[in-house]
Amino acid sequence: MSSAFDSKQHPHRRYNPLLDEWILVSPQRAKRPWQGQTEKSLEEKLPHYDPECYLCSGNVRVNGQRNPDYKGVYVFDNDFGSLLNEQVEFSEDHSDFFTIRPERGINRVICFSENHSLTLPEMEVKDIEKVVDTWQQQYEELGSQDFINHVQIFENKGQVMGCSNPHPHGQIWAQSSIPSAVVRTQENLRFYFEKTGRSLLEDYLKKELEADERIILENENFAALVPFWAVWPYETMIISKRKIGNILQFSEGEKRWFAEIIKDLTTKYDNLFETSFPYSAGIHQTPTDGLAHPEWHFHMHFYPPLLRSAEVKKFMVGYEMLAEAQRDITPEQSAEILKNLSTVHYKSRN
Repeated sequence: MSSAFDSKQHPHRRYNPLLDEWILVSPQRAKRPWQGQTEKSLEEKLPHYDPECYLCSGNVRVNGQRNPDYKGVYVFDNDFGSLLNEQVEFSEDHSDFFTIRPERGINRVICFSENHSLTLPEMEVKDIEKVVDTWQQQYEELGSQDFINHVQIFENKGQVMGCSNPHPHGQIWAQSSIPSAVVRTQENLRFYFEKTGRSLLEDYLKKELEADERIILENENFAALVPFWAVWPYETMIISKRKIGNILQFSEGEKRWFAEIIKDLTTKYDNLFETSFPYSAGIHQTPTDGLAHPEWHFHMHFYPPLLRSAEVKKFMVGYEMLAEAQRDITPEQSAEILKNLSTVHYKSRN
């Protein structure tokens, strides 16, 4: 006996055109009781300045260097970078199974504010604009170096995401190769552009705005949504309405609206479980390899791990590691929950 398909009730797969892969959605599993691991919600009140924090103004870092008495945004080379800005001599090995290639690059840390207690949703829009200014400067400076072909701007927020310091900060990894996930995205953006002459994300965003099922926030220049193919329970993406290749192409108005939608989206995240919401977030934009990339369309991903509360985390294990990504709560349900949340931070209401 068969029944009519209902995407809110029946398991199904959804296609991700950015990565050319599928995700399994199992909405019926969201009803099951949870007896698994929980993450402790640590809502400790942080000081404006922490004498033990290696990112605070005036403090000495582990390598013995002292931070200046900075106000606002501060950038420095990561003391424990995953990449080295060192050219090495190397003869490439064409082995079928043991291929190695050196990777050269630069890792930097960006402190968003001198205030140790803040996070992006608690900052003023004008101060987030200064972070965006710095992202622009770093993308331009690092990308102009002849050996840098990709500049990855990102933030890991929260201990559960492996963040080793609560001071508001993000990172930049600039490197000689274009990373695998970015290459896959680029190939799919290019395939669509060559086939249609249009931007994949521009066309996708138009359809999302028409459907209005997964849109969370919208302003003059940007929209924030839960992607149709989202993997993480409350995964979101910010997409520019105008076809912009990279952050250097922002107008002053777009820079302001981008800062505002970041603040509003991250505020909704914090309001969801009334906790400092953990996530990994990052910008995808044109590589800095000197080539024309008409296929690229600026966007920013947010990947938060929390599932049912501030104490319950989504794990990618078993089937997800061996087969393909899977989620329980549907993207439409996540979008509705996030859309209905206030953009006034819960701490401001208390």
